[in-house]
Amino acid sequence: MSAFRKTVLLVAVLNLAYFGVEFAVASSIGSVSLFADSVDFLEDASINLLIFFAAAWSLRRQARVGGALAFVILVPALVTIWIAIQKILDPVPPQPLPLSLAASGALVINLACAVLLVRHRNTRGSMARAAWLSARNDALANVAIILVAVVTIWIPTGWIDIAVGVAIGLLNADAARAVWRAARDEHLAQAEPVP
Repeated sequence: MSAFRKTVLLVAVLNLAYFGVEFAVASSIGSVSLFADSVDFLEDASINLLIFFAAAWSLRRQARVGGALAFVILVPALVTIWIAIQKILDPVPPQPLPLSLAASGALVINLACAVLLVRHRNTRGSMARAAWLSARNDALANVAIILVAVVTIWIPTGWIDIAVGVAIGLLNADAARAVWRAARDEHLAQAEPVP
């Protein structure tokens, strides 16, 4: 098994484990941003498991998988928008302490995953790019969620949490676009005849 495959398998396990933690906290405190991040952990686990299996396939099949990964990355963005719409109807602020603790734990996990993936981010085209972008974006999202918790102490409103949740969804949508473009370029490169 290659070092890249071992890395994405470890990243998948870490993401799946923390999904359960963050989802439970998000559900108990009613946080849109934390819910968006927990769904993102599940998405990252799925992406990295798919990459683990696809890395053993041909370059042509890998390029097709890259297109599927773009769709998988987009799903949390759509789920986040749905949750945000529901929360707009009842913008109760989340509890700052559990929010900040869960987001801090998520930041540790995502930074560990980013460190594991950094040396592979340009080695396998769209698949490695998808894994790297997911870890990087998640770390940025965790910092934003921690800031939500701090601001909510002084400004007790649910609107900040909703705004950050939507921003996380948009960040995922942009990552999906980047992976889709990389996969399309790989697919076109595989289709070009050799001179």
